[in-house]
Amino acid sequence: MKLPRRKFLHLAAGAAALSAVSRFAWAQAYPSRPVRMIVPFAPAGTSDIVGRLIAQWLSEHLGQQFIVENRPGGAGNIGTEAVVRAPPDGYTLLVGDVSDAINATLFEKLSFNFLRDIAPVANIVRVANVMVVNPSFTAKTVPEFIAYAKANPGKISVASAGIGTPNHLSGELFKAMAGLDMAHVPYRGGGPAIADLLGGQVAVTFAVVPTAIEYIRAGKLRALAVTSATRQDALPNVPPMADFLPGYEAIGWWGIFAPHNTSAEVIDKLNKEINSALADPKMKARLADLGAETLPGSPADLGRLVRSDTEKWAGVIRAANIRMQ
Repeated sequence: MKLPRRKFLHLAAGAAALSAVSRFAWAQAYPSRPVRMIVPFAPAGTSDIVGRLIAQWLSEHLGQQFIVENRPGGAGNIGTEAVVRAPPDGYTLLVGDVSDAINATLFEKLSFNFLRDIAPVANIVRVANVMVVNPSFTAKTVPEFIAYAKANPGKISVASAGIGTPNHLSGELFKAMAGLDMAHVPYRGGGPAIADLLGGQVAVTFAVVPTAIEYIRAGKLRALAVTSATRQDALPNVPPMADFLPGYEAIGWWGIFAPHNTSAEVIDKLNKEINSALADPKMKARLADLGAETLPGSPADLGRLVRSDTEKWAGVIRAANIRMQ
């Protein structure tokens, strides 16, 4: 039977409206069971701490358990891929960070494309690195350090938490902009790099602020500059690197992501609740204790940040010819 055009259009419009209502009702009911939040790194790191703080807030305010699951390995790629492969239903989320933007270029044969296969949900925080040296090191300022490094090419060792890590690339950006020749010494994590810096085995590192701040306060490390464009509340007496190298900025960030094709209604619900968490004074104070600055915003804001940093760090990686070994 052939329906008259007017009746067909009426029925089609009704079906579309019903579908929209159904999606809205489903989003209103979300979450109806526990949600996994995958942290692609080992416990006790910044990703884990930030993820657990947000998971606790969401559990308390959305009526279901948000359970943190650590999936370390592959510089974060193993956990990220688990989220890429998960159903796009809002019940598997990723605690992602700037490493995801870096890995897009650092690894030549990933089985996923982060920009294509992951949906941004909400920013959480941004964290600067800090350039630190052993107190016995001759340079007390960035200009003194640059002058010393230029007078001693290839003789200064710069430690990092590993090849392609954010603090490695912070150092590579510094080297490129200052025109320096320094030897990179990769470690298996930020802790061992700091330990050798304390012991004087290496000259400098670009440590994430939460890792280095207590050593700085205790006088065991000397901070020369933070890698943010402005001063950090946690280290108010430490100048930004941009004061000496205009345009320099190297910021770590953390955010929540979901599989591609997760419904906009679910993403918006999570975004709204995470932004409420970031506005809470107790949450802001807890994150500030980590040396982190809250970064509220829309899913589109997070998407723009990921795209921008993917392009930025691709240039640094290619210029320095960095390859995973």
